[in-house]
Amino acid sequence: MELIRGLQNILPQHRGCVLTIGNFDGVHLGHQAVLAQVRQIARQLQLPAVVMVFEPQPLELFKPEVAPARLTRFREKYHWLAQQGLDRLLCVKFDQAFAGQEPDFFIRQLLLEKLDVRHLIVGDDFCFGKNRAGNFALLQQAAAEHGFGLTPTASLKLAQHRVSSTLIREALAADELDSAAEMLGRPFSLMGRVRHGQKLGRQLGFPTANVWLYRKKLPLQGVYAIEAHCALGHFRGVANIGLRPTVQGRVEQLEAHFFDFKGDLYGQQIEVVLRKKIRAEQKFSSIDELQQQIQHDADAARAFFATQI
Repeated sequence: MELIRGLQNILPQHRGCVLTIGNFDGVHLGHQAVLAQVRQIARQLQLPAVVMVFEPQPLELFKPEVAPARLTRFREKYHWLAQQGLDRLLCVKFDQAFAGQEPDFFIRQLLLEKLDVRHLIVGDDFCFGKNRAGNFALLQQAAAEHGFGLTPTASLKLAQHRVSSTLIREALAADELDSAAEMLGRPFSLMGRVRHGQKLGRQLGFPTANVWLYRKKLPLQGVYAIEAHCALGHFRGVANIGLRPTVQGRVEQLEAHFFDFKGDLYGQQIEVVLRKKIRAEQKFSSIDELQQQIQHDADAARAFFATQI
């Protein structure tokens, strides 16, 4: 999947496409249904299937204090979108200048002149342009005037509940990993690169892979039984996600201990899949108490995996 980073990198050969626009946070089953529509229409018209996202997400610009924790940061979003058979991902820098443009500019300059959109698929609640003045009705007028197709997206429902990023965040916060996985179409995971840490886990007899998550907020915290995937293989273990209050941690990160692993993971890009929550993150009165609890956590994770076929 080709990545176009910024409007300035849209080239003449990128004109003519079937497009959808949204946050696509999590790339859940509802998103996947929309993307399947995009692929189908793109095949019919023999055009590239393109998805447009914004960085940062609009609420993160306008109201960062209330913006929810992301299910997927941009690199993860690219990874999961690439699994959907799309041709291109257009990432638009969302700033005050872009947000302040008139709706007509968005339609004429971006959709028509730069992209030459032949068919657009968006939610009927999609708003755009200065003061969110652009809406689906305005897009309908433009479609009729300029001859491109326009399709509203329909929400996907599971067990009569609409699949949404918000519901997935709520499920994760409530430790309902199975419910989140059902809506995502896969178990929830976090991705990052293994970095050097304080080596405290090694001193305690539980060497850990320290994964920097580069997130302002995490959708969950705690200790989990995990599976991990990277270029070196597949591993099982236990991980703490959060601030590590016992050692005065200040940055939220993921520390994973893998069972029976002796290799070197430094520098590896790794996906950590959360299988079961063991407990909430907590502060211990001493390093010895922390060491004892890590052993209990590892035993609990091993016991969980022993029940898995």
